[in-house]
Amino acid sequence: MCLSESQKVVVVGAGVGGLATAIRLSIKGYSVEVFESNSYIGGKLSQIECNNFRFDAGPSLFTMPELVDELFELANKNPRKYFNYLKLQECCRYFYPDGTILRGYSDVHKFVEEAAKQTGVNPEKVKKHLKKSSYIYNSTAFLFLESSLHKFKSYLSLRVLKSFFKLPFLGLFSSMHKRNAKVLNNEKMTQLFDRYATYNGSNPYLAPSILNIIPHLEFNKGAFFPKGGMYSIALSLFNLATSLGVEFNLNSKVSRIIENKAQVLGVEVNGKHVKANYVVCNLDIHFVYKKLLQSFKKPIKILNQERSSSALIFYWGINKIFDNLDLHNIFFSEDYKQEFEYLRQGQKIYDDPTIYVNITSKKQKSDAPKGCENWFVMINVPSNNGQDWDNLIFLARQSIHRKLFKQLGINIEPHILTEEILEPRTIESKTASYQGSLYGSASNNKMAAFFRHSNFSNDIRGLYFCGGSVHPGGGIPLALSSAKIVDSFFKKIN
Repeated sequence: MCLSESQKVVVVGAGVGGLATAIRLSIKGYSVEVFESNSYIGGKLSQIECNNFRFDAGPSLFTMPELVDELFELANKNPRKYFNYLKLQECCRYFYPDGTILRGYSDVHKFVEEAAKQTGVNPEKVKKHLKKSSYIYNSTAFLFLESSLHKFKSYLSLRVLKSFFKLPFLGLFSSMHKRNAKVLNNEKMTQLFDRYATYNGSNPYLAPSILNIIPHLEFNKGAFFPKGGMYSIALSLFNLATSLGVEFNLNSKVSRIIENKAQVLGVEVNGKHVKANYVVCNLDIHFVYKKLLQSFKKPIKILNQERSSSALIFYWGINKIFDNLDLHNIFFSEDYKQEFEYLRQGQKIYDDPTIYVNITSKKQKSDAPKGCENWFVMINVPSNNGQDWDNLIFLARQSIHRKLFKQLGINIEPHILTEEILEPRTIESKTASYQGSLYGSASNNKMAAFFRHSNFSNDIRGLYFCGGSVHPGGGIPLALSSAKIVDSFFKKIN
């Protein structure tokens, strides 16, 4: 679908997907105006500043930086003049309950050697597994990341058809866990690769093994750290957008999408009608239909899909340097299957949760005072269904302190100078993510990718969707990819 020449595009939401869409359409000659309900841009990709500590509040792992660079290049700007990052030598450090510590080096050969040394895994099995991850990515990336799965003409492309017909051989009919356990034949390495299901809020014991595409992004393509922290991604995109003439309105909540005879006319903001030829929603698709299109027919099947997991995050300013920790750290639970069973049941938090600790001050010294560190401490939790979160948070904090003491030999609690908390209720209220789920719908069945909401409306002309709750999914790379797909529907008019 190529659109006729036109003037005005309204983007609802200034998350990564909305920022990227605004940039792309502005470059094509459209007049773009963005409305954001918060007082800051970035959506989930935000930051917290407290008592001289700075924390990245949302996504903490940066992969596929070329998708950010591409936006600057489209605007004929050298990305290195506006946005910089470094490749990590160590993607993540893994701590197992029995005291094993495994360094996840970004050099695949070095990682394979480390894995064999620390876990006893057959190194050839790890190489084979990462090679298969690369094959899955190269076979399906164009289909899932760059194409609309909801348009018939997409399947007329020979490249898409080749990807589509490879799907049955790429792991749709076995779970991630079964595949990892079979190939690796090593409990510790199976747990490490099972963890990648959490990158889109899914369960490795249920999610199809095609999601083993994810390790490729980290090990084969690399993990990176943006100078200035993760929030610098949002700031750099905002600065690029404003330099292109995109108009931003913060503290401006869109209350309604205005349409007539199935044609977009604009949006309503603070009681005022803002006219637009096209509207792009960078908002959880659930709230688009629940709040912005209240009188319109809702896609019940999509809205009732299983939600992804949420998160409980403690932002701790720590008055101590931990030399045995790196930028990214994982403390595994002893019974991973039981942990995911608690997540599936959705009412309680497992008392031995896997803990992720991100410390950006390891790379960005200014993120914490001298002699201190900024700890982003996260565990996966169920999405919000009215649980007693105050009590669950209290119990989870105890579990985290107990586990970190066991693993590090130090009681963390006396070293905490400051604390902020983000949990499912506040994730929902601050980021308009239904039930606080981080990635929209989960990917716990083999056809989940095909069941995500499309990037356009079949019922309302001129209405489009980007961001983590629609195709192709959640996370920074996929949100940027959703913007690229939306962009493909628009003609250049300058």
